[in-house]
Amino acid sequence: MFVDSDHAGDKSSRRSRTGYVIWANFGIIDWLSKKQSTVEASVFGADAEFCAMRHGIETLRGIRYKLRMMGIPIEGAMRIFGDNMSVVNNSSKPESTLKKKSNSICYHLVREAVSMGEALVAHIPTKKKFADLFTKALSGMTPHIPTKKNFADLFTKALSGMT
Repeated sequence: MFVDSDHAGDKSSRRSRTGYVIWANFGIIDWLSKKQSTVEASVFGADAEFCAMRHGIETLRGIRYKLRMMGIPIEGAMRIFGDNMSVVNNSSKPESTLKKKSNSICYHLVREAVSMGEALVAHIPTKKKFADLFTKALSGMTPHIPTKKNFADLFTKALSGMT
């Protein structure tokens, strides 16, 4: 899953936009682009990214549950890719705290999924992140759409940094 948020991107309300795309077997099975329900006061946007990740993890949990109910075995952890290094690093650090209750809940849900081995969070360069299509305007930007050939390389490079 590729996750992104556009921190305070809505000029009228200053709400962030959540975007994610979920891939399985080199095909998109779910995607979302939605304005977040609260305004995030964070200076660097990590709160909005954690909210986006929480939403994506909850969706992935539901998809994995449905597949298991249909008898399709699901092995391994969910792989989540984001471009915010602060979020990637803090998703596995229990000493991090957030002031706002709703953001703290998002952070703890992501961190709990990582600590249980249910999810792996890795950094991916912004230029290679497909989720930007769902959060940012495309003016002057050429979207990076992974092909079957480079998709495996993209995951392998990102996963090499995961523990």
